[in-house]
Amino acid sequence: MNEFQVYATFLFCHCLNTILASFHKAISVTYMETENQTVISKFILLGLSDDADLQPLLIGLFLSMYLVCVTGNLLIILAIISESNLHTPMYFFLSNLSFTDICFTSTIVPKMLVNIQKQNKGITYEGCLTQMYFFMTFAGLDNLLLTVMAYDRFVAICHPLHYTVIMNPRLCGLLLLLSWLICLTYSLLQSLMVLRVSFCKETEIPHFFCELAQILKLACSDTLVNDIVLYFVTGLLGIIPLTGILFSYSRIIFSIMGMSSSGGKYKAFSTCGSHLSVVSLFYGAGLGVYLTSGTAHPSRKGSIASVMYTIVTPMLNPFIYSLRNRDMKGALRRLFTRGTYSQ
Repeated sequence: MNEFQVYATFLFCHCLNTILASFHKAISVTYMETENQTVISKFILLGLSDDADLQPLLIGLFLSMYLVCVTGNLLIILAIISESNLHTPMYFFLSNLSFTDICFTSTIVPKMLVNIQKQNKGITYEGCLTQMYFFMTFAGLDNLLLTVMAYDRFVAICHPLHYTVIMNPRLCGLLLLLSWLICLTYSLLQSLMVLRVSFCKETEIPHFFCELAQILKLACSDTLVNDIVLYFVTGLLGIIPLTGILFSYSRIIFSIMGMSSSGGKYKAFSTCGSHLSVVSLFYGAGLGVYLTSGTAHPSRKGSIASVMYTIVTPMLNPFIYSLRNRDMKGALRRLFTRGTYSQ
């Protein structure tokens, strides 16, 4: 399984360099085009509540959730790295999903906590674009990785004899690289299009982070092309992966029903149960965000759906995958044991 580790290291370094280069290009375009736009210095993030008495509670709640999310996903990554029997395609993609979840929440929560603590709701124009760019990148990666994991389960259950041949290290690396490239390209396209939008004055975003749909509603210039691209591509990146997941699990269910052994059925269902739970959480919350972002006057329900999508789901993923997975529970137990003995 050294091949998986080599592919993972290479792809991580390559994609990180691509992210930095892409965003450097986007920022350069910003300064080149400022002469043709109305320049604003910052946006105002209205957050979840204006009640001063709730601010300490919000800080404690979201800080706790963030720490649980980062710690849980980091433990998943460390357990997979430390256990040679977990060096399989399924856990390779799971470790990448955990890494993506850490980056996803880190794009939003730290800035939100700082704003609440300092009682300052402002975010710079550049900071807002940066947050928006990485939010779209890691949200898209979550989506595509869940789709790839569904395909992995489809091959494992429907074609078990050919699993190691089909899900070889090269294919796993290519699927991961393709997911990164799609998300980077989409995020860069949307960022470059936002850079061409004019804003009249210091603006207020009715959210706790910079969401593309809310930013476009504050523009003074025509955003018809932006809106078309936003909803078309977002719908495309949502419908195609979801269709792939549904197709994979329809074939999986037919294969499981054809098994004669009850033990085989239970094992097959148990390996898919965790993934199905995560998919349900992710798409359920994501659908709520998508529907509420299209309204003219966003409500608190939209913010609550965004909390579920951006914080709660990444926080619950480690619990879902560890509590329902015997191999993962054993790996985490041995990881804690080694940590205790080393002290």
